[in-house]
Amino acid sequence: MKVGFIGLGLMGSSMALNVRAAGHDLVVTDLRRAAGDPHVEAGCRWADGARQVGQAAEVVFTSLPGPKEVETVSEALQVGMRPGTAWFDLSTNSPTVMRRIADRFAPKGIAVLDAPVSGGPAGAKSRKLALWVGGERAVYDRHKALLDAIADEPMHIGPVGAGSVAKLTHNMAGYALMGVLAEVFSVGVKAGIDPLALWTAVRQGAMGRKRVFDRLAEQYLPGSYDPAAFALTLGVKDAVLATELGRELNVPMRIANLTLAEMTDALNRGWGERDTRCFMLLQSERAGVEISVAEAALQEVLKGG
Repeated sequence: MKVGFIGLGLMGSSMALNVRAAGHDLVVTDLRRAAGDPHVEAGCRWADGARQVGQAAEVVFTSLPGPKEVETVSEALQVGMRPGTAWFDLSTNSPTVMRRIADRFAPKGIAVLDAPVSGGPAGAKSRKLALWVGGERAVYDRHKALLDAIADEPMHIGPVGAGSVAKLTHNMAGYALMGVLAEVFSVGVKAGIDPLALWTAVRQGAMGRKRVFDRLAEQYLPGSYDPAAFALTLGVKDAVLATELGRELNVPMRIANLTLAEMTDALNRGWGERDTRCFMLLQSERAGVEISVAEAALQEVLKGG
Protein backbone atom coordinates (compact mmCIF):
# COMPACT_ATOMS: atom_id res chain seq x y z
CA MET A 1 0.00 0.00 0.00
CA LYS A 2 1.20 3.53 -0.75
CA VAL A 3 1.37 5.26 2.62
CA GLY A 4 2.20 8.84 3.53
CA PHE A 5 3.58 9.87 6.91
CA ILE A 6 3.81 13.48 8.09
CA GLY A 7 5.64 14.31 11.33
CA LEU A 8 8.82 12.43 12.21
CA GLY A 9 9.32 13.42 15.84
CA LEU A 10 9.88 11.17 18.85
CA MET A 11 6.69 9.22 18.17
CA GLY A 12 6.23 9.63 14.44
CA SER A 13 9.75 8.61 13.47
CA SER A 14 9.44 5.14 14.97
CA MET A 15 5.85 4.60 13.84
CA ALA A 16 6.80 5.47 10.27
CA LEU A 17 9.76 3.08 10.34
CA ASN A 18 7.47 0.30 11.59
CA VAL A 19 5.11 0.92 8.68
CA ARG A 20 8.05 0.66 6.29
CA ALA A 21 9.29 -2.51 8.02
CA ALA A 22 5.87 -4.05 7.36
CA GLY A 23 6.60 -3.75 3.64
CA HIS A 24 4.61 -0.68 2.65
CA ASP A 25 5.69 1.91 0.09
CA LEU A 26 6.22 4.97 2.27
CA VAL A 27 6.60 8.67 1.49
CA VAL A 28 7.50 10.92 4.42
CA THR A 29 7.94 14.58 5.31
CA ASP A 30 8.74 16.77 8.29
CA LEU A 31 9.64 20.40 8.88
CA ARG A 32 13.21 19.18 9.54
CA ARG A 33 14.76 17.54 6.50
CA ALA A 34 17.31 15.69 8.65
CA ALA A 35 14.48 13.93 10.51
CA GLY A 36 13.78 11.95 7.37
CA ASP A 37 17.33 10.63 6.88
CA PRO A 38 16.76 7.29 8.72
CA HIS A 39 13.58 6.77 6.71
CA VAL A 40 15.20 7.43 3.36
CA GLU A 41 17.96 5.02 4.36
CA ALA A 42 15.23 2.45 5.09
CA GLY A 43 13.82 2.85 1.59
CA CYS A 44 11.21 5.58 2.10
CA ARG A 45 10.82 8.50 -0.30
CA TRP A 46 11.09 12.09 0.88
CA ALA A 47 8.45 14.68 -0.07
CA ASP A 48 8.89 18.43 0.20
CA GLY A 49 5.58 19.02 1.95
CA ALA A 50 2.21 17.70 3.12
CA ARG A 51 0.51 18.37 -0.21
CA GLN A 52 3.01 16.18 -2.03
CA VAL A 53 2.51 13.42 0.54
CA GLY A 54 -1.24 13.57 0.00
CA GLN A 55 -0.83 13.35 -3.77
CA ALA A 56 1.39 10.27 -3.51
CA ALA A 57 -0.49 8.21 -0.92
CA GLU A 58 -3.56 6.03 -0.64
CA VAL A 59 -3.60 6.58 3.12
CA VAL A 60 -1.92 9.33 5.15
CA PHE A 61 -0.81 9.33 8.78
CA THR A 62 0.05 12.49 10.72
CA SER A 63 1.87 12.67 14.05
CA LEU A 64 1.97 16.32 15.05
CA PRO A 65 2.27 18.44 18.22
CA GLY A 66 -1.35 19.59 18.44
CA PRO A 67 -4.50 21.10 16.88
CA LYS A 68 -2.78 24.14 15.34
CA GLU A 69 -0.32 22.00 13.40
CA VAL A 70 -3.03 19.54 12.36
CA GLU A 71 -5.19 22.39 11.04
CA THR A 72 -2.27 23.75 9.02
CA VAL A 73 -1.46 20.36 7.51
CA SER A 74 -5.15 19.73 6.78
CA GLU A 75 -5.21 22.65 4.34
CA ALA A 76 -2.46 21.07 2.26
CA LEU A 77 -3.95 17.58 2.47
CA GLN A 78 -7.37 18.77 1.40
CA VAL A 79 -5.79 19.97 -1.84
CA GLY A 80 -3.43 17.03 -2.29
CA MET A 81 -5.46 13.95 -1.34
CA ARG A 82 -7.66 12.13 -3.82
CA PRO A 83 -11.24 10.83 -3.41
CA GLY A 84 -11.34 7.36 -1.86
CA THR A 85 -8.23 7.91 0.26
CA ALA A 86 -8.05 8.08 4.05
CA TRP A 87 -6.27 10.17 6.67
CA PHE A 88 -5.53 8.90 10.18
CA ASP A 89 -4.35 11.59 12.61
CA LEU A 90 -2.21 9.97 15.32
CA SER A 91 -1.75 13.24 17.22
CA THR A 92 -3.21 14.09 20.61
CA ASN A 93 -5.81 16.48 19.30
CA SER A 94 -9.13 18.21 19.92
CA PRO A 95 -12.17 16.09 19.03
CA THR A 96 -13.95 19.28 17.93
CA VAL A 97 -11.13 20.09 15.51
CA MET A 98 -11.17 16.57 14.07
CA ARG A 99 -14.94 16.62 13.55
CA ARG A 100 -14.70 19.97 11.79
CA ILE A 101 -11.91 18.71 9.51
CA ALA A 102 -13.82 15.49 8.77
CA ASP A 103 -16.89 17.50 7.72
CA ARG A 104 -14.71 19.59 5.43
CA PHE A 105 -13.09 16.56 3.76
CA ALA A 106 -16.27 14.49 3.39
CA PRO A 107 -17.63 16.21 0.23
CA LYS A 108 -14.37 15.30 -1.54
CA GLY A 109 -14.76 11.62 -0.57
CA ILE A 110 -11.79 11.57 1.82
CA ALA A 111 -12.24 9.70 5.10
CA VAL A 112 -10.77 11.39 8.18
CA LEU A 113 -10.22 9.40 11.37
CA ASP A 114 -8.66 10.47 14.65
CA ALA A 115 -6.33 7.77 15.94
CA PRO A 116 -4.26 8.98 18.91
CA VAL A 117 -1.78 6.58 20.45
CA SER A 118 -0.60 5.89 23.99
CA GLY A 119 2.63 4.22 25.00
CA GLY A 120 5.30 6.89 24.66
CA PRO A 121 8.43 6.88 22.49
CA ALA A 122 9.48 3.43 23.75
CA GLY A 123 6.09 2.03 22.79
CA ALA A 124 6.24 3.69 19.39
CA LYS A 125 9.58 2.00 18.75
CA SER A 126 8.56 -1.45 20.02
CA ARG A 127 4.99 -1.23 18.61
CA LYS A 128 3.60 -1.66 22.14
CA LEU A 129 0.96 1.01 21.71
CA ALA A 130 -2.71 1.52 22.33
CA LEU A 131 -4.30 3.15 19.28
CA TRP A 132 -7.82 4.53 19.67
CA VAL A 133 -9.68 5.21 16.42
CA GLY A 134 -12.72 7.38 15.84
CA GLY A 135 -14.34 7.41 12.40
CA GLU A 136 -16.04 5.15 9.88
CA ARG A 137 -15.82 1.50 10.97
CA ALA A 138 -15.53 0.29 7.39
CA VAL A 139 -12.47 2.49 6.82
CA TYR A 140 -10.92 1.23 10.04
CA ASP A 141 -11.53 -2.39 9.02
CA ARG A 142 -10.07 -1.81 5.57
CA HIS A 143 -6.83 -0.47 7.08
CA LYS A 144 -6.62 -2.74 10.14
CA ALA A 145 -3.51 -4.57 8.88
CA LEU A 146 -1.77 -1.24 8.40
CA LEU A 147 -2.74 -0.09 11.90
CA ASP A 148 -1.33 -3.37 13.24
CA ALA A 149 2.05 -2.30 11.87
CA ILE A 150 1.95 0.73 14.20
CA ALA A 151 0.34 -0.65 17.36
CA ASP A 152 -0.30 -3.97 19.03
CA GLU A 153 -3.62 -2.72 20.44
CA PRO A 154 -5.58 -0.81 17.76
CA MET A 155 -9.24 -0.37 18.61
CA HIS A 156 -12.20 1.27 16.90
CA ILE A 157 -14.28 3.01 19.56
CA GLY A 158 -16.82 5.21 17.78
CA PRO A 159 -17.40 8.07 15.33
CA VAL A 160 -14.79 10.65 14.45
CA GLY A 161 -13.62 12.45 17.60
CA ALA A 162 -14.06 9.40 19.82
CA GLY A 163 -10.38 8.51 19.69
CA SER A 164 -9.40 11.97 20.88
CA VAL A 165 -11.95 11.84 23.70
CA ALA A 166 -10.44 8.54 24.88
CA LYS A 167 -6.91 9.94 24.73
CA LEU A 168 -7.81 13.08 26.69
CA THR A 169 -9.70 10.98 29.26
CA HIS A 170 -6.66 8.75 29.70
CA ASN A 171 -4.10 11.55 29.92
CA MET A 172 -6.03 13.84 32.25
CA ALA A 173 -6.70 10.93 34.60
CA GLY A 174 -2.98 10.27 34.65
CA TYR A 175 -2.08 13.87 35.42
CA ALA A 176 -4.64 14.08 38.23
CA LEU A 177 -3.38 10.82 39.71
CA MET A 178 0.19 12.12 39.57
CA GLY A 179 -0.93 15.21 41.46
CA VAL A 180 -2.61 13.34 44.28
CA LEU A 181 0.23 10.81 44.50
CA ALA A 182 2.67 13.68 44.88
CA GLU A 183 0.53 15.03 47.72
CA VAL A 184 0.20 11.84 49.70
CA PHE A 185 3.80 10.75 49.18
CA SER A 186 5.09 14.14 50.30
CA VAL A 187 3.08 13.72 53.50
CA GLY A 188 4.44 10.21 54.04
CA VAL A 189 8.03 11.27 53.52
CA LYS A 190 7.65 14.34 55.74
CA ALA A 191 6.16 12.03 58.38
CA GLY A 192 9.51 10.24 58.43
CA ILE A 193 9.01 7.29 56.09
CA ASP A 194 11.77 6.47 53.61
CA PRO A 195 10.32 7.02 50.10
CA LEU A 196 11.46 3.63 48.84
CA ALA A 197 9.99 1.88 51.86
CA LEU A 198 6.73 3.82 51.47
CA TRP A 199 6.44 2.98 47.78
CA THR A 200 7.32 -0.67 48.38
CA ALA A 201 4.60 -0.87 51.03
CA VAL A 202 1.71 0.90 49.33
CA ARG A 203 2.10 -0.86 45.99
CA GLN A 204 1.08 -4.04 47.81
CA GLY A 205 -2.18 -2.47 49.00
CA ALA A 206 -5.59 -2.77 47.36
CA MET A 207 -4.96 0.12 44.96
CA GLY A 208 -1.46 -1.02 44.11
CA ARG A 209 -2.30 -4.62 43.22
CA LYS A 210 -4.88 -3.90 40.52
CA ARG A 211 -4.72 -1.76 37.38
CA VAL A 212 -6.33 1.62 38.11
CA PHE A 213 -8.85 1.55 35.28
CA ASP A 214 -9.80 -2.07 36.05
CA ARG A 215 -11.09 -0.89 39.43
CA LEU A 216 -13.78 1.14 37.67
CA ALA A 217 -15.49 -2.16 36.81
CA GLU A 218 -16.21 -2.88 40.47
CA GLN A 219 -18.83 -0.24 41.34
CA TYR A 220 -18.58 2.81 39.10
CA LEU A 221 -19.25 1.31 35.66
CA PRO A 222 -21.99 -1.10 36.84
CA GLY A 223 -23.54 1.83 38.75
CA SER A 224 -23.97 -0.43 41.77
CA TYR A 225 -22.89 0.81 45.21
CA ASP A 226 -24.97 -1.51 47.38
CA PRO A 227 -24.06 -3.54 49.30
CA ALA A 228 -20.83 -1.78 50.16
CA ALA A 229 -17.46 -3.42 49.72
CA PHE A 230 -16.13 -0.64 51.96
CA ALA A 231 -18.61 1.82 53.47
CA LEU A 232 -18.44 5.54 52.78
CA THR A 233 -18.38 6.31 56.50
CA LEU A 234 -15.13 4.39 56.79
CA GLY A 235 -13.70 6.04 53.69
CA VAL A 236 -14.48 9.51 55.07
CA LYS A 237 -12.76 8.56 58.32
CA ASP A 238 -9.64 7.57 56.37
CA ALA A 239 -9.68 10.76 54.32
CA VAL A 240 -10.09 12.89 57.45
CA LEU A 241 -7.12 11.19 59.10
CA ALA A 242 -4.96 11.61 55.99
CA THR A 243 -5.74 15.30 55.55
CA GLU A 244 -5.31 15.93 59.28
CA LEU A 245 -1.83 14.44 59.03
CA GLY A 246 -1.10 16.84 56.19
CA ARG A 247 -2.19 19.80 58.33
CA GLU A 248 -0.09 18.60 61.28
CA LEU A 249 2.97 18.50 59.02
CA ASN A 250 2.12 21.76 57.18
CA VAL A 251 1.87 19.93 53.86
CA PRO A 252 -0.69 21.35 51.37
CA MET A 253 -3.13 18.69 50.14
CA ARG A 254 -5.35 20.53 47.67
CA ILE A 255 -6.53 17.51 45.67
CA ALA A 256 -7.00 15.33 48.76
CA ASN A 257 -9.07 18.03 50.46
CA LEU A 258 -11.25 18.43 47.38
CA THR A 259 -11.82 14.67 47.44
CA LEU A 260 -12.73 14.78 51.13
CA ALA A 261 -15.23 17.56 50.37
CA GLU A 262 -16.84 15.37 47.70
CA MET A 263 -17.01 12.42 50.07
CA THR A 264 -18.53 14.61 52.78
CA ASP A 265 -21.20 15.85 50.37
CA ALA A 266 -22.10 12.23 49.61
CA LEU A 267 -22.19 11.47 53.34
CA ASN A 268 -24.61 14.35 53.82
CA ARG A 269 -26.89 12.73 51.24
CA GLY A 270 -27.35 9.90 53.70
CA TRP A 271 -25.12 7.54 51.74
CA GLY A 272 -22.86 6.56 54.63
CA GLU A 273 -23.55 2.81 54.35
CA ARG A 274 -23.16 2.72 50.57
CA ASP A 275 -19.83 1.84 48.99
CA THR A 276 -17.12 4.48 49.33
CA ARG A 277 -17.10 5.07 45.59
CA CYS A 278 -20.68 6.37 45.69
CA PHE A 279 -19.31 9.91 45.94
CA MET A 280 -18.43 9.51 42.24
CA LEU A 281 -22.18 9.75 41.54
CA LEU A 282 -22.04 13.45 42.41
CA GLN A 283 -19.92 14.16 39.33
CA SER A 284 -22.22 12.07 37.15
CA GLU A 285 -25.14 14.18 38.37
CA ARG A 286 -23.30 17.41 37.59
CA ALA A 287 -22.40 16.15 34.11
CA GLY A 288 -25.96 14.97 33.48
CA VAL A 289 -24.95 11.40 32.65
CA GLU A 290 -26.05 8.03 33.99
CA ILE A 291 -23.51 5.19 33.87
CA SER A 292 -24.66 1.58 34.02
CA VAL A 293 -22.72 -1.11 32.15
CA ALA A 294 -23.80 -4.76 32.13
CA GLU A 295 -21.62 -6.97 34.32
CA ALA A 296 -21.21 -9.55 31.53
CA ALA A 297 -19.85 -6.91 29.15
CA LEU A 298 -17.36 -5.71 31.77
CA GLN A 299 -16.13 -9.23 32.45
CA GLU A 300 -15.66 -9.83 28.73
CA VAL A 301 -13.33 -6.83 28.50
CA LEU A 302 -11.44 -7.84 31.63
CA LYS A 303 -10.94 -11.37 30.28
CA GLY A 304 -9.33 -9.93 27.18
CA GLY A 305 -6.66 -8.26 29.31
